[in-house]
Amino acid sequence: MNIGKLRAEIDSKYEELKSALCVTDLNKIKARTLEMHALVHPAIISGRKEKTLADFVWEHMTDGNQNELVPRKNFDSDLHYDGTATVPLVWQFWHTYRIEDLISNILMGNREQIFNSEWQKRIGAPIKDTGNALEFDEAIKFGKAIDAEELYRYMIAVGKNTREIIGSLTFDQIHSMVPEEWVMRIFEEGGVTADLRSVWLLVFWGRLTVGGMILTPITCHHTMHLYACLDKIR
Repeated sequence: MNIGKLRAEIDSKYEELKSALCVTDLNKIKARTLEMHALVHPAIISGRKEKTLADFVWEHMTDGNQNELVPRKNFDSDLHYDGTATVPLVWQFWHTYRIEDLISNILMGNREQIFNSEWQKRIGAPIKDTGNALEFDEAIKFGKAIDAEELYRYMIAVGKNTREIIGSLTFDQIHSMVPEEWVMRIFEEGGVTADLRSVWLLVFWGRLTVGGMILTPITCHHTMHLYACLDKIR
Protein backbone atom coordinates (compact mmCIF):
# COMPACT_ATOMS: atom_id res chain seq x y z
CA MET A 1 0.00 0.00 0.00
CA ASN A 2 1.31 3.45 -0.86
CA ILE A 3 1.24 6.39 1.53
CA GLY A 4 -1.59 8.16 -0.25
CA LYS A 5 -3.90 5.16 -0.04
CA LEU A 6 -2.96 4.57 3.58
CA ARG A 7 -3.81 8.15 4.53
CA ALA A 8 -7.13 7.87 2.72
CA GLU A 9 -7.91 4.65 4.60
CA ILE A 10 -7.00 6.24 7.93
CA ASP A 11 -9.19 9.26 7.29
CA SER A 12 -12.08 7.04 6.20
CA LYS A 13 -11.77 4.69 9.18
CA TYR A 14 -11.66 7.62 11.57
CA GLU A 15 -14.98 8.90 10.23
CA GLU A 16 -16.43 5.40 10.58
CA LEU A 17 -15.21 5.28 14.18
CA LYS A 18 -16.83 8.62 15.00
CA SER A 19 -20.10 7.39 13.49
CA ALA A 20 -19.93 4.10 15.39
CA LEU A 21 -19.58 5.92 18.69
CA CYS A 22 -22.93 7.60 18.03
CA VAL A 23 -24.88 4.33 17.94
CA THR A 24 -25.57 1.57 20.47
CA ASP A 25 -23.82 -1.33 18.71
CA LEU A 26 -20.98 -2.20 21.12
CA ASN A 27 -19.42 -4.75 18.77
CA LYS A 28 -19.30 -2.19 15.97
CA ILE A 29 -17.68 0.39 18.25
CA LYS A 30 -14.98 -2.07 19.27
CA ALA A 31 -14.39 -3.26 15.73
CA ARG A 32 -13.99 0.26 14.36
CA THR A 33 -11.74 1.23 17.27
CA LEU A 34 -9.44 -1.74 16.72
CA GLU A 35 -9.33 -1.09 12.96
CA MET A 36 -8.31 2.51 13.48
CA HIS A 37 -5.83 1.58 16.21
CA ALA A 38 -4.20 -0.94 13.87
CA LEU A 39 -3.64 1.64 11.14
CA VAL A 40 -1.63 4.05 13.29
CA HIS A 41 0.40 1.55 15.35
CA PRO A 42 3.15 -0.86 14.22
CA ALA A 43 1.61 -3.77 12.32
CA ILE A 44 3.13 -6.28 14.74
CA ILE A 45 0.70 -5.08 17.42
CA SER A 46 -2.47 -6.07 15.56
CA GLY A 47 -1.07 -8.67 13.17
CA ARG A 48 -1.87 -6.49 10.16
CA LYS A 49 -0.16 -7.74 6.98
CA GLU A 50 0.49 -4.37 5.37
CA LYS A 51 2.65 -1.55 6.68
CA THR A 52 0.99 1.03 8.87
CA LEU A 53 1.56 4.75 9.32
CA ALA A 54 3.74 4.00 12.34
CA ASP A 55 5.79 1.46 10.37
CA PHE A 56 6.66 3.95 7.64
CA VAL A 57 7.80 6.58 10.13
CA TRP A 58 9.60 4.11 12.41
CA GLU A 59 11.57 2.58 9.53
CA HIS A 60 12.79 6.00 8.50
CA MET A 61 13.69 6.84 12.07
CA THR A 62 15.74 3.70 12.64
CA ASP A 63 17.62 4.21 9.38
CA GLY A 64 19.95 6.62 11.14
CA ASN A 65 17.37 9.35 11.70
CA GLN A 66 16.50 9.03 15.38
CA ASN A 67 17.33 12.69 16.03
CA GLU A 68 16.13 14.19 12.77
CA LEU A 69 14.23 17.35 13.62
CA VAL A 70 10.55 17.35 12.71
CA PRO A 71 7.51 19.52 13.48
CA ARG A 72 5.87 18.48 16.70
CA LYS A 73 2.42 18.13 15.12
CA ASN A 74 0.55 19.03 11.96
CA PHE A 75 -2.02 21.40 13.43
CA ASP A 76 -2.44 23.65 16.45
CA SER A 77 -4.10 22.37 19.58
CA ASP A 78 -6.87 24.38 21.19
CA LEU A 79 -4.60 25.24 24.09
CA HIS A 80 -1.22 26.67 23.17
CA TYR A 81 0.58 25.41 26.26
CA ASP A 82 3.41 23.49 24.62
CA GLY A 83 7.16 23.49 24.85
CA THR A 84 9.30 23.35 21.70
CA ALA A 85 7.47 23.11 18.36
CA THR A 86 10.40 21.21 16.80
CA VAL A 87 11.44 17.85 18.21
CA PRO A 88 13.69 14.87 17.45
CA LEU A 89 11.79 12.18 15.58
CA VAL A 90 12.13 9.72 18.46
CA TRP A 91 10.33 12.16 20.77
CA GLN A 92 7.15 11.65 18.76
CA PHE A 93 7.00 7.96 19.61
CA TRP A 94 7.85 8.50 23.27
CA HIS A 95 5.20 11.19 23.60
CA THR A 96 2.35 9.32 21.91
CA TYR A 97 2.95 6.00 23.65
CA ARG A 98 3.46 7.49 27.10
CA ILE A 99 0.09 9.20 26.68
CA GLU A 100 -1.54 6.01 25.41
CA ASP A 101 -0.13 4.06 28.35
CA LEU A 102 -1.48 6.62 30.84
CA ILE A 103 -4.88 6.93 29.21
CA SER A 104 -5.59 3.29 28.43
CA ASN A 105 -4.45 1.90 31.76
CA ILE A 106 -5.17 4.57 34.35
CA LEU A 107 -8.26 6.21 32.82
CA MET A 108 -9.84 3.54 30.62
CA GLY A 109 -8.87 0.45 32.60
CA ASN A 110 -8.30 1.73 36.16
CA ARG A 111 -5.17 -0.38 36.38
CA GLU A 112 -1.41 0.11 36.67
CA GLN A 113 0.39 1.73 33.77
CA ILE A 114 3.00 -0.37 32.00
CA PHE A 115 5.78 2.19 32.40
CA ASN A 116 7.86 1.86 35.57
CA SER A 117 11.41 2.48 36.79
CA GLU A 118 12.65 -0.63 34.98
CA TRP A 119 11.23 0.50 31.65
CA GLN A 120 12.67 3.97 32.19
CA LYS A 121 16.11 2.49 32.79
CA ARG A 122 15.90 0.21 29.76
CA ILE A 123 14.75 3.01 27.45
CA GLY A 124 17.28 5.45 28.88
CA ALA A 125 14.70 8.22 29.23
CA PRO A 126 15.73 11.16 31.43
CA ILE A 127 12.02 11.84 32.08
CA LYS A 128 8.95 9.76 32.82
CA ASP A 129 6.28 12.26 31.80
CA THR A 130 4.93 12.85 28.28
CA GLY A 131 7.55 15.44 27.37
CA ASN A 132 5.03 18.19 26.61
CA ALA A 133 6.94 20.96 28.35
CA LEU A 134 10.44 20.26 27.05
CA GLU A 135 12.32 23.21 25.58
CA PHE A 136 14.26 22.70 22.34
CA ASP A 137 17.62 21.99 23.97
CA GLU A 138 15.99 19.62 26.44
CA ALA A 139 14.27 17.75 23.61
CA ILE A 140 17.59 17.39 21.77
CA LYS A 141 19.25 15.98 24.88
CA PHE A 142 16.28 13.67 25.42
CA GLY A 143 16.47 12.28 21.87
CA LYS A 144 20.15 11.41 22.19
CA ALA A 145 19.54 9.46 25.40
CA ILE A 146 16.86 7.11 24.07
CA ASP A 147 17.51 3.45 23.28
CA ALA A 148 15.20 3.03 20.27
CA GLU A 149 15.07 -0.77 20.46
CA GLU A 150 13.85 -0.66 24.05
CA LEU A 151 11.39 2.12 23.24
CA TYR A 152 10.00 -0.07 20.46
CA ARG A 153 9.49 -2.94 22.91
CA TYR A 154 7.63 -0.56 25.20
CA MET A 155 5.48 0.63 22.30
CA ILE A 156 4.52 -2.94 21.42
CA ALA A 157 3.63 -3.71 25.03
CA VAL A 158 1.48 -0.57 25.28
CA GLY A 159 -0.29 -1.13 21.97
CA LYS A 160 -1.16 -4.77 22.64
CA ASN A 161 -2.34 -3.93 26.13
CA THR A 162 -4.60 -1.15 24.80
CA ARG A 163 -6.27 -3.56 22.38
CA GLU A 164 -7.00 -5.91 25.28
CA ILE A 165 -8.52 -3.07 27.29
CA ILE A 166 -10.68 -1.98 24.36
CA GLY A 167 -12.02 -5.51 24.08
CA SER A 168 -13.09 -5.47 27.74
CA LEU A 169 -15.00 -2.16 27.69
CA THR A 170 -18.74 -2.04 28.22
CA PHE A 171 -21.11 0.32 26.42
CA ASP A 172 -21.70 2.29 29.63
CA GLN A 173 -17.97 2.70 30.22
CA ILE A 174 -17.40 4.02 26.70
CA HIS A 175 -20.02 6.72 27.18
CA SER A 176 -19.00 7.71 30.70
CA MET A 177 -16.43 10.10 32.16
CA VAL A 178 -13.95 8.82 34.70
CA PRO A 179 -13.57 9.81 38.37
CA GLU A 180 -11.35 12.81 39.14
CA GLU A 181 -9.13 10.69 41.36
CA TRP A 182 -8.20 8.53 38.36
CA VAL A 183 -7.17 11.64 36.46
CA MET A 184 -5.10 12.88 39.40
CA ARG A 185 -3.28 9.54 39.54
CA ILE A 186 -1.53 10.57 36.33
CA PHE A 187 -0.04 13.58 38.11
CA GLU A 188 0.75 11.62 41.25
CA GLU A 189 2.64 9.00 39.23
CA GLY A 190 4.61 11.56 37.25
CA GLY A 191 2.84 11.17 33.93
CA VAL A 192 2.55 14.95 33.75
CA THR A 193 4.50 17.60 35.64
CA ALA A 194 3.39 20.72 37.49
CA ASP A 195 4.53 22.89 34.56
CA LEU A 196 1.47 24.57 33.00
CA ARG A 197 2.56 23.24 29.59
CA SER A 198 2.18 19.71 30.97
CA VAL A 199 -0.48 19.78 33.67
CA TRP A 200 -3.16 21.26 31.38
CA LEU A 201 -3.47 17.78 29.90
CA LEU A 202 -5.31 16.66 33.04
CA VAL A 203 -8.01 19.25 32.38
CA PHE A 204 -8.33 18.12 28.77
CA TRP A 205 -8.44 14.40 29.54
CA GLY A 206 -10.71 14.89 32.54
CA ARG A 207 -13.41 16.36 30.30
CA LEU A 208 -13.50 13.37 27.95
CA THR A 209 -15.68 10.30 28.03
CA VAL A 210 -13.86 7.04 27.39
CA GLY A 211 -15.20 7.27 23.85
CA GLY A 212 -13.56 10.66 23.56
CA MET A 213 -10.32 9.14 24.76
CA ILE A 214 -10.59 6.52 22.02
CA LEU A 215 -11.02 9.27 19.43
CA THR A 216 -8.17 11.45 20.66
CA PRO A 217 -5.27 10.02 22.72
CA ILE A 218 -5.70 6.44 21.49
CA THR A 219 -6.08 7.04 17.74
CA CYS A 220 -6.19 10.60 16.33
CA HIS A 221 -3.35 11.77 18.57
CA HIS A 222 -1.02 9.28 16.89
CA THR A 223 -2.19 10.44 13.47
CA MET A 224 -1.59 14.09 14.32
CA HIS A 225 2.02 13.46 15.27
CA LEU A 226 2.84 10.84 12.63
CA TYR A 227 1.42 12.92 9.79
CA ALA A 228 3.69 15.78 10.88
CA CYS A 229 6.68 13.42 10.68
CA LEU A 230 5.62 11.92 7.37
CA ASP A 231 5.13 15.29 5.73
CA LYS A 232 8.66 16.26 6.78
CA ILE A 233 10.55 13.07 5.86
CA ARG A 234 8.97 12.24 2.50
